[in-house]
Amino acid sequence: MTYVVTESCIKCKYTDCVDVCPTDAFREGPNFLAIDPDDCIDCTLCVAECPVDAIFAEDDVPKDQTRFIALNVELAKNWQPIVEKKDPLPEADEWGKVKDKFDLLEH
Repeated sequence: MTYVVTESCIKCKYTDCVDVCPTDAFREGPNFLAIDPDDCIDCTLCVAECPVDAIFAEDDVPKDQTRFIALNVELAKNWQPIVEKKDPLPEADEWGKVKDKFDLLEH
């Protein structure tokens, strides 16, 4: 089992999770983070760090978010690792509360 970043991260990109990841499993895109399942060791540390509750164990991903399981795998292949915390996107606080924003994901 691995952990998965879901829709809540889109247009927020808080990176608190990156600081606690012991294997540098996070990958960075323009407005979203992904977890590389090959690097994730299922330690759960990132879950509590996410201020928008965007990270779930693969088996616990909400039904309306399951497409993010495959999406994390796909994006992790093309995006570079992020290993240090950065500032969130400028309007992250507002976007963290928005639902149905999949179409805003930038690859």
